[in-house]
Amino acid sequence: MATLTVPASVPAVGDDCEQLRKAFEGWGTNEALIISILAHRDAAQRRAIRRHYAATYGEELLRSITDEISGDFERAVILWTLDPAERDAVLANEGATRWQAGSPVLVEIACARGSAQLFAVRQAYHDRFKRSLEEDVAAHVTGDFRKLLVPLVSAYRYEGPEVNTRLAHSEAKILQDKIEHKAYADDEIIRILTTRSKAQLLATFNNYNDSFGHPINKDLKADPKDEFLKTLRAVIRCFTCPDRYFEKVVRLAIAGNGTDENSLTRIITTRAEVDLKLIKEVYQKRNSVPLEKAVAGDTSGDYEGMLLALLGKE
Repeated sequence: MATLTVPASVPAVGDDCEQLRKAFEGWGTNEALIISILAHRDAAQRRAIRRHYAATYGEELLRSITDEISGDFERAVILWTLDPAERDAVLANEGATRWQAGSPVLVEIACARGSAQLFAVRQAYHDRFKRSLEEDVAAHVTGDFRKLLVPLVSAYRYEGPEVNTRLAHSEAKILQDKIEHKAYADDEIIRILTTRSKAQLLATFNNYNDSFGHPINKDLKADPKDEFLKTLRAVIRCFTCPDRYFEKVVRLAIAGNGTDENSLTRIITTRAEVDLKLIKEVYQKRNSVPLEKAVAGDTSGDYEGMLLALLGKE
């Protein structure tokens, strides 16, 4: 369900690097050429371009990009050009070291990636920042958020389809009891959300709905202004309906007078090779407007061009 479009005949990696070098040289930068190449190469192809560019020109491609362009366009190009695990490591570092209550970045990375992907993110984090992700989360995140997020980013969940229905019933009752008593950061809630497989959690949430007559997230809206409850809801939505979760993030980033470029860039660059086509479909159904049209109406220039290219618009 990716939106990334790659040419049927991809030029040799050396040719791509030569064209990128030409885009950076001279008095002006050829931004359109940068977009035409990097926004239409998959992760393996971008990785090969970075290696060949560094070997040929003695300079990291990301450095050349940073020297030539700036602003939201630069951030979109840089994030997209990174390997997926390295990109998530960069985003996770920002989410941890610039922590604000209610920030969804760490939740998205911990809950919307598979176990092997999250493990690769932690390895990339080690390599890039010479610390562990868990260490930075523990150092910068506070209170109940730290209690939840440290085990969440540390998880290595079983990914098989097996479900224990009796366990789902009992843990749904545990969740309901703790939520009813407003013990939202109780150890049992943290244990269930941070250790169970996705299949087991889905069974538990379905059992909750069947047993108590409404979804668990409805009970977690007791105080809409409570950022910890908002974080718990984000955890559950990332597990149960990631496409609807990401559609809402994009919708809120575009809605209103100003644009949340960071959120818009994050979702488009991280999901373009995963499920952005599905997110686009949900957006169209929810808002009766194509996502490409909404993005074009809220952005401009080369930044707009980069996002639209990743959205699959020719």
